[in-house]
Amino acid sequence: MERRNLIGAAIGAAVASEPWGRLAYALVKGRRVDTRAASALVNRAGALHISEHHLTARQLRGPVETHLDAITSALPYALEHEGDLSIAAGETAALAGWIAWDLGDHAAARSYYRVTVACADAVGHPPLRALALTYASYGAASPVRRLELLTQAVTDVRGRGNAAAAAWIHARHAEEAAAIGDVTASLRALDRARTAYEYADHTAEQAWVQFMTPARMDSLVLSVYGQLAHPELAETADLAMRRLGGELSDAGVVVLGDLAAALLAGGDIDQGVHVARRFEAAADARPNTMGRARALSVADRLPDHERDLAAQLRTCAA
Repeated sequence: MERRNLIGAAIGAAVASEPWGRLAYALVKGRRVDTRAASALVNRAGALHISEHHLTARQLRGPVETHLDAITSALPYALEHEGDLSIAAGETAALAGWIAWDLGDHAAARSYYRVTVACADAVGHPPLRALALTYASYGAASPVRRLELLTQAVTDVRGRGNAAAAAWIHARHAEEAAAIGDVTASLRALDRARTAYEYADHTAEQAWVQFMTPARMDSLVLSVYGQLAHPELAETADLAMRRLGGELSDAGVVVLGDLAAALLAGGDIDQGVHVARRFEAAADARPNTMGRARALSVADRLPDHERDLAAQLRTCAA
């Protein structure tokens, strides 16, 4: 039985207890999508992206796939809402791909990203394509391919309303250029990221860039500076630490990992160990691919007398 061919079976009785599940069942019976229903589906797609900030991939996988089924069932009845629902479908497919990649299903991730690009092309919405390309850059097989994807993505977020997305993509380009030792290209891309971020409002732009808080922007800068052994690494890490203050969110796995690595590399061992402990707790509570990669980096920088913490981080990375 094909899951997406039999929508009623796909959604299931449990899902029918939720508003989007009830909507999907109603649509199977042929009801057209009105403005209220379309808004509910679009808003749910955005809420799922925001949920990714604090839920694990395993926790999100079912709800995301269910919502993708709901939008798929709605599209034949969308009429004047087809464009908005196609964008929401693409955003949801991109998140499904990100989750699949995090869970190690790289083939499924690529398939979901292709669907997102198809949605973007169908409705002429370049930022949606940029989302898929940037997600795909994390799992691409080679640095050259990652840079190709990011170069294309950045052309898709020109114009108003995309500053946070542009900052993210330029910063990703800086990370990948740093990884291959292209210092000039990396610092230029990072400068473009910082400039874009000056005009950004991550709370008012797309739901999928709401993770781009000032703390996440700081962590991207630190990631680049750490790879380049930049002379301003220690100063930048100290500034990032002071900006965070005591609010080191356990949900900010990537931010904590980048900050811990930067503090340790910059010579601030006491603060670095303090943040590394918070990072270990967050990485253990919310395991993900990006956190695992940072766990090894932090473990390798810890002083010898923190062997137990290093061992715990290597366990998180396994």
